[in-house]
Amino acid sequence: MSGPSFLIDTNVFIGLEDTREVSPQFASILQLAAKHGVAICIHEVARDDIQRDRDEGRRRVSLSKIEKFRLIGRVRGLTTDQLAEQFGPVPKPNDIVDATLLHALRIGVADFLVTEDAGLHDRARRYASDLSRRVLFVADAASLLRTTYEPVGVPVRFVEEVDANTIPGADSIFDSLREGYPDFDAWWRERCVRQQRKCWVVTDGTTLTGIVVRKDETRADTTAKKPSDRILKICTFKVRPESRGTKLGELLLKQVLWFAQKNRYELVYLTTFHQQAALIDLLCYYGFEQTNVASNGEITFEKALSDEPVSPVNTSNLFALDCREYPRFYAGPDITAYGIPIQEPYHDVLFPDLREPDLFEFGGIGGAPRTPGNTIRKVYLCRAQAMIDRPGALLFFYKSKSERLPSQAFTAVGIFEDMTLAESTEDLRRLAGGRSVYSETQLERWQATSARPVKVINFLLGGYFQPPMGLRELQRIGVLKGAPQSIFRIAETSLSQVLGRLDLGFRLQ
Repeated sequence: MSGPSFLIDTNVFIGLEDTREVSPQFASILQLAAKHGVAICIHEVARDDIQRDRDEGRRRVSLSKIEKFRLIGRVRGLTTDQLAEQFGPVPKPNDIVDATLLHALRIGVADFLVTEDAGLHDRARRYASDLSRRVLFVADAASLLRTTYEPVGVPVRFVEEVDANTIPGADSIFDSLREGYPDFDAWWRERCVRQQRKCWVVTDGTTLTGIVVRKDETRADTTAKKPSDRILKICTFKVRPESRGTKLGELLLKQVLWFAQKNRYELVYLTTFHQQAALIDLLCYYGFEQTNVASNGEITFEKALSDEPVSPVNTSNLFALDCREYPRFYAGPDITAYGIPIQEPYHDVLFPDLREPDLFEFGGIGGAPRTPGNTIRKVYLCRAQAMIDRPGALLFFYKSKSERLPSQAFTAVGIFEDMTLAESTEDLRRLAGGRSVYSETQLERWQATSARPVKVINFLLGGYFQPPMGLRELQRIGVLKGAPQSIFRIAETSLSQVLGRLDLGFRLQ
């Protein structure tokens, strides 16, 4: 089969096949897969999950519906000890199922695993990091299918700061909040509208697709557990269900963290419920810690911030450290750094925040990016000769000579995660994972082969130069002799001056 295959977990199968209304993102997977000939598969161990359902009638119906999907059989002789060795402890039957699904990814019988189980996502990150970007939430899987096969412009227009009183309280984006919080309307009217609280909103035309409501707090008036003087509370963090999968959650979290860091807050926190698995997974990835669980099940997540340089106990896993400390990152004396030249079309795709010349300020009122720079986690494809092998290395993106400004300049800094080689279009699909911004046609144009592999570079967006660092300045301080044509190492003697040009709200050295 030439196209990718998606292995769905039991929770996704039930979401597609039970008697309740199917959510838009669940439906999108089936529609897009059927339209483009993409296989949706179920593993034989899903039967084990369903067999444990105590509702006999529902169990019988679910088992009959499995036959609609392509079935992936068990690997003969695969033991629980072997699964535990590769994918962590498996003390319960559900753990065995999870590890078996990851094993199916590892042996290549499926390209992506789709699950709403935050524990399975966490297991992949802990014990199978090479597979983790191929383990997707439903919304991300739907987004990947759309991006790959239906390459259209992202319909997001703005991340805009507005007052709460300008947002209609009856907007349907708030419906699920009303269900879980009966006093929502009174809270919105008295605490948000009357106080004109600041909000970040994302819109598609006139439709509100995402919203964050924020509030300043101090040590004296907060319910947060970590002692701090300047606190940013996120009162509401909501993405419209049908808009999930366009990375709006990651876009809004980037706005929150960059704003908080730039404006010297000491703590960011919010509360949510365990049903919000994708949000919780995103928060934990970027260093939020669970600090409290209320009697009604509401969970508090907090993240401490600092304007001091990041100081690791050791430098063996800098990338994991940088994820926890994000948006700060380690830039100590033993850090390695590279310049990466990037042509304008690819630069516009990776860094859409910078498509207009007045968008280099972030944080603060009116400073939000006004084009959809939706992800913190990004992927870049190239055929450069250089190899980068140390997670946590700094990547400075040099926009080559361009029609639009900036031109011939360092524009962005990233934190390197890993570099892998793709020897086929199928490899490109798998290695880019849920971060891909390339269509199927674009991936095929690379014509990746074992003789001419394509490098897949995964990284975090660290921030932007304000203003860009131009070619003449880079030549003057010895970073470059002329316009670069390929990835190059930045000497330690010049790196400190490059870092000195970044103003990200914390000290780098």
